Amino acid sequence: RHRPGVPAEPSPRSPAGMLPVVAGLLLAVAAGGRGGAAAAAEDRESPPGSRFVCTSLPLDAASAGCPLPPVPMQGGALPPEEELKATVLQLRETVLQQKETIGSQRDAIRELTGKLSRCEGADGKSAAGTWKKEPGKGKDTMGDLPRDPAQVIDQLSRTMQTLKDRLESLEHQLRANVSYAALPNDLREMLQRRLGDLERQLLSKVAELEDEKSLLHNETSAHRQKTETALNALLERVSELEKGSSAFKSPDEFKVSLPLRTNYLYGKIKKTLPELYAFTVCLWLRSSASPGIGTPFSYAVPGQANEIVLIEWGNNPIELLINDKVAQLPLFISDGKWHHICITWTTRDGMWEAFQDGEKLGTGENLAPWHPIKPGGVLILGQEQDTVGGRFDATQAFVGEMSQFNIWDRVLKAEDIMNIANCSTNMPGNIIPWVDNNVDVFGGATKWPVETCEERLLDL
Repeated sequence: RHRPGVPAEPSPRSPAGMLPVVAGLLLAVAAGGRGGAAAAAEDRESPPGSRFVCTSLPLDAASAGCPLPPVPMQGGALPPEEELKATVLQLRETVLQQKETIGSQRDAIRELTGKLSRCEGADGKSAAGTWKKEPGKGKDTMGDLPRDPAQVIDQLSRTMQTLKDRLESLEHQLRANVSYAALPNDLREMLQRRLGDLERQLLSKVAELEDEKSLLHNETSAHRQKTETALNALLERVSELEKGSSAFKSPDEFKVSLPLRTNYLYGKIKKTLPELYAFTVCLWLRSSASPGIGTPFSYAVPGQANEIVLIEWGNNPIELLINDKVAQLPLFISDGKWHHICITWTTRDGMWEAFQDGEKLGTGENLAPWHPIKPGGVLILGQEQDTVGGRFDATQAFVGEMSQFNIWDRVLKAEDIMNIANCSTNMPGNIIPWVDNNVDVFGGATKWPVETCEERLLDL
């Protein structure tokens, strides 16, 4: 019998070259050893990846053309069972070597998988930066990204390209080192799926940043518009004060005279009121009309003619009306002398106060509580309005003189009211100031120079 040849030991880094050797050995054993040596010798010289055809050879051809290395024997030729056992041992060693190679490649795969998992995790690190949760916000942001959305998008694009390059490098390495038995297609699909998930997450983050940029732009525009509106109102106020000071040196220098009780003598304030949650109204007035001085002022809005009214009608006490609700005030001003009157009110619990000549004479609550004063109405001096700006009643008209009619959008302190009443402070209203170009007169009502504040004090 001709002894089968022993195949050369395949390289552990060339698993593809081992398969033809194994096939040759098995065919040699199955054929009784014929032609095995020739196939094994050809395997040693062929490059990895080649295909082989095993052909049976005569015994003399094998001995003449394919010299075989000696195989140690004990007592002569080995039986087929021993040859098969030796072949199996050789194959087992080869399989162990291949397992070690595959194990090292699986370690590399697990390392890459761990890195990709950390990239897509909410608390992991990626090439783009560290993901973290900002306090008080409902979405994740990347802490070290620049706030400029254009730079953020550029940074995310570079990160995506880096991850793609790393994946291509890994695939190239796998193609070079991993056996096809390791199922590289499944691994490639898994990596591509994870990279796709990460790409979608990054694109979602870019979309969120774009939305934030749009919201910030809208908020900035709204804030700019509010600022411009406030500045325009301030400029208008300054212009009014400048024009008023050109007509009169101070608010003390004119008064409105309404000498007759008619339904056509009145004054009108050109400005209107904004929405108010509190106010203070102060004025100087002098009247000896009987019965009752009439209506020093009234403010009417669409749907409510008695939004704010101060009236003394007939033999009734002087009354303050807000949203058609009534409070009686303990004021006594029909003696024909100058008196300084101040009334404060706040929507909070409908609290009100009444001052005469700097002294608080009364206070109360529950006068139109929680009702804000409506804006855009008409403010009339000397008449009570039954409709906005009209339908006056002569029996409710004011008879006398008034000056320094001012309105503030807050409740003045008692000491401020005292200082205004004793002429130690000149304090124009921040909503309605007493200036000449803000007051028009109609029906025979007139404007006259007024006594000084000190002279009015002497009249008390």
